[in-house]
Amino acid sequence: MADLSIEFCGIRSPNPFWLASAPPTNTGDQVMRAFDAGWGGAVWKTLGNPIVNVTSRFGGIDYGNTRLMGLNNIELITDRPLEVNLREMREVKKRYPRHTLIASLMVETREEWREIIQRSEDAGADMLELNFGCPHGMCERGMGSAVGAEPKVLEEIARWAMELAHVPVIVKLTPNVGDILEPGEAALRAGVPALSLINTVKSLMGVDLDRMVPLPRVGDASTNGGYCGPAVKPIALHLLAQLARHPQVGKLAISGIGGISNWRDAAEFIALGASSVQVCAAVMHHGYRIVEDMLEGLSDFLDERGMKSVSELRGRAIPAYREWGELDLSYRVVADIDPDKCIGCQLCYVACMDGAHQCIHLPGRTEEESRRAGHTHIPKHVPERVVTAREGTPGARVPFVDEEECVGCNLCQLVCPVPGCITMEEVPTGKPRESWNDRVAQGRDQVPGGLEATAASRGRSR
Repeated sequence: MADLSIEFCGIRSPNPFWLASAPPTNTGDQVMRAFDAGWGGAVWKTLGNPIVNVTSRFGGIDYGNTRLMGLNNIELITDRPLEVNLREMREVKKRYPRHTLIASLMVETREEWREIIQRSEDAGADMLELNFGCPHGMCERGMGSAVGAEPKVLEEIARWAMELAHVPVIVKLTPNVGDILEPGEAALRAGVPALSLINTVKSLMGVDLDRMVPLPRVGDASTNGGYCGPAVKPIALHLLAQLARHPQVGKLAISGIGGISNWRDAAEFIALGASSVQVCAAVMHHGYRIVEDMLEGLSDFLDERGMKSVSELRGRAIPAYREWGELDLSYRVVADIDPDKCIGCQLCYVACMDGAHQCIHLPGRTEEESRRAGHTHIPKHVPERVVTAREGTPGARVPFVDEEECVGCNLCQLVCPVPGCITMEEVPTGKPRESWNDRVAQGRDQVPGGLEATAASRGRSR
């Protein structure tokens, strides 16, 4: 079996699955129950000066039958006394010495940073995570994402922590910036050995149209909060990969956060450069025991791929993440609809007609009927195949693809409700690999059909 233990900044952890700093790590009892369930580490709910929370605090977005596709919160850092938190941290570390315990911190002045770092280390914290990401409440006080969005301020405070700390320091980044490399490089200049990202995305969850108050409602008003859950995973993966492929920043240890709900999500984060992953919303939704499937799934995946450890997976997908201008313009795929699996719902046909490139047709139509439906290109050949669906709606026609017109956009496959019914088949073009950057370098980047003035100006400049 693959070894799921990891080393993060020299600290050993039983596995890469950590709880993120959030309500699931609010108390010692919670963290100990999580460790019993199988979690390898936990980032304690952010410590700082006392705050007062409001109710209600959470808002959710459902999609179809999926509950909490996205979760919004306006809860702040811990509202429990600092000494209570520290006492419980000591007890957790005493009972679970092999598990990774990380203190999340957020204060203002250098002296406050000095005190809270020392007290957290004395309580047994293996590492410190500087919360420069919280996008609500605390940022209005000059902390959280107010720091994460200002590279110079981030660098200064991170330097304080590096001077004061005796354990590894992690800088937690906010996604609410124009370029994630700027705060990442600032953390690098400060000398920190690790990053974590993403913190939550600044958001408004919705509006109570009866009361005309944004959600979650606090009396007669609300405010923006932090968005998390499965819906933010694509954002998190992008920002993680941006940092991981950076020549210098990518050498730091990175803890990936954002919409991780199962082992496959975790494997994707690790393949894009994360050494560990942190989970919050999925635990709030389903509880600590989800880690059991995560551990089993990741272990099986590594075994199937012949990998002996998590470290062998880390960064495997980074070389394939490139800028648009480096992609192969000669590569081509076309859609193929399996008539034996098709249920005749025709969602692919509607999506292609109204949202893509009008290359999916319905059999049995005359050319005139096809043109009235919106087709401007009529296929020369209609494939000999099943006309009506064998499953699903009786008598419904099975669409077919005009391969000459198909641009391989994938939309039909994405909307199809039947697994494996629509596949994207690679079509050899016989052309050598060529990217847009290649065309630019060769002076062939002017595509016919554009502005004549642009073409003329480029001709003169050359």
